[in-house]
Amino acid sequence: MAVKSLIETVTVGAGGATSIEFAAIPQDGVDLVLKVSARRDAASPGIELTFNSDATDYSHRTLRGITPNVSSISGTGNAYFILFANLSTNTANTFSSNALTISNYASSAAKSMSLDVVYENNAEFGYQSIAAGLWNDTAAITSLQLVPQSGNFVQYSTASLYKIKYD
Repeated sequence: MAVKSLIETVTVGAGGATSIEFAAIPQDGVDLVLKVSARRDAASPGIELTFNSDATDYSHRTLRGITPNVSSISGTGNAYFILFANLSTNTANTFSSNALTISNYASSAAKSMSLDVVYENNAEFGYQSIAAGLWNDTAAITSLQLVPQSGNFVQYSTASLYKIKYD
């Protein structure tokens, strides 16, 4: 049986934030689940995710739908894994939804990830993607950083980190 426990929730306050970080992640779980609901004050949707402040060896394969098109992209040897946020130019008061699972985060093997994300602008488009990722490092994940590619997270953006144990 899987037991999911909240490690921490970070909610951005008035004035925004340049990053969200989870430090001192407990090492007594098997998997991590990161839920991010975000909006940014910039015109670029990307959020860079790194572990342990390491900017090397991230890979992904992504299937994405941007109304009305579908495409796939991939990359290896990247400096981060990417999540997404609604933009300041999107529908007012809407936030993206990111759900990331990181397998075997405390192990001495490479860390595989799966991401499901949506964000939208009601008047123009919807964006949805699923991605498989890999952090090709053998270090246990002890911290996690989320940094917008431009601008800041706006008030009420939220990130929650959970650990999962199995009986």
